[in-house]
Amino acid sequence: MGRLFGTDGVRGVANADLTAEMALGLSVAAAHVLAESGTFEGHRPTAVVGRDPRASGEFLEAAVVAGLASAGVDVLRVGVLPTPAVAYLTGALGADLGVMLSASHNAMPDNGIKFLARGGHKLDDELEDRIESVYESHRHGEPWDRPTGSGVGRVREYLEGFDQYVAHLIAVLPNRLDGLKIVLDEAHGAAARVSPEAFTRAGAEVITIGASPDGLNINEGCGSTHLGLLKAAVVEHGAAFGIAHDGDADRCLAVDHTGDEVDGDQIMAVLALAMRERSALRADTVVATVMSNLGFKLAMEREGLQLIQTAVGDRYVLESMKEHGYALGGEQSGHVIILDHATTGDGTLTGLMLAARVAETGRSLRDLASVMERLPQVLINVPDVDRTRVGTSGELAAAVADAERELGETGRVLLRPSGTEPLVRVMVEAADIDQARSVAGRLADAVKSALG
Repeated sequence: MGRLFGTDGVRGVANADLTAEMALGLSVAAAHVLAESGTFEGHRPTAVVGRDPRASGEFLEAAVVAGLASAGVDVLRVGVLPTPAVAYLTGALGADLGVMLSASHNAMPDNGIKFLARGGHKLDDELEDRIESVYESHRHGEPWDRPTGSGVGRVREYLEGFDQYVAHLIAVLPNRLDGLKIVLDEAHGAAARVSPEAFTRAGAEVITIGASPDGLNINEGCGSTHLGLLKAAVVEHGAAFGIAHDGDADRCLAVDHTGDEVDGDQIMAVLALAMRERSALRADTVVATVMSNLGFKLAMEREGLQLIQTAVGDRYVLESMKEHGYALGGEQSGHVIILDHATTGDGTLTGLMLAARVAETGRSLRDLASVMERLPQVLINVPDVDRTRVGTSGELAAAVADAERELGETGRVLLRPSGTEPLVRVMVEAADIDQARSVAGRLADAVKSALG
């Protein structure tokens, strides 16, 4: 698998890339590294462990729990819950460590392990590197220091976590959702129980699809990566709108009453204005990645709000938010972070806040989302090129400059080397789709010529 830790924990095909032995070993390594860092100093450590409904999560959870307990960590098993629920409970219960088993929006055969630090925050890169190093050392023969007798960790079910998390979601809502009919697509994933319960308790009339996980059907033709079923259901039931989550429910996309998609940029635009009205949008600033649609940037400027743009990845959005104290950030994919109430993207919370804005204003989601106009966006992947020279090629720089002059203020160009493949991604936005395609095609040719 190369470097084990990626941008969102360790992920791969369960029982092939990500085995029970690896899950156990990484968990023991995490316990040792956190103990060495002083996290456990002066008290007996506790970990919160949760998972999404994937079949492989059953044996991987068993391996993680065994590893932690064997290293002297008490374990609270919260069962099938969303990633943001595990993060919330890690903080709320004062646990030293959180572990989530999920591969998010990936297909069912994949799974992943994400470690969370005290408070429910993602581990620092330095700690992840140290965990990987200790794990590799053990694989090559270095023995573990293992407790015995009363020193081993104890394991118990913590089923109260479900109600605690739902109560937290309801408590932070600015207003109720009475009178709204909403369709929820749970992707046969981790929010299949949580999300309908939260929306119902908040007063909405709820219709659910994709809410029957069997361990094998997660993300299958449904959820935030497949909006077709949700669009049809919203129109069929005459709902006010629909909400779609991914497998671990850290994302939220929406569909308005006509069946049109409302993406993460539009959701952030709606929430930004709502939060400003409540004086909850600190510094009148929103954080997003460079992949956000230019229409989002133009809308924020028109509304007098500042947009900070980061590299692609929710981790960079979160870093910027935490460093400067900003309250709202996210990605076009629907990974929205409301930092006053969550330490990570929370799809259920995002959906509830969006619904609260609709209920509060009496306006349709379609009307609210019209605050921004999505400009046509064309993305071309150019394979088999030297991606390392994207920033140093004079020929390519000249081609980009020509494209930017042609597009002016109503367009945008982004060239980005892939992080995992020998290709360069060419993204062009313009007011006119034909112009966007034309400029993207020319830039793709320039990439081939300059870097091929």
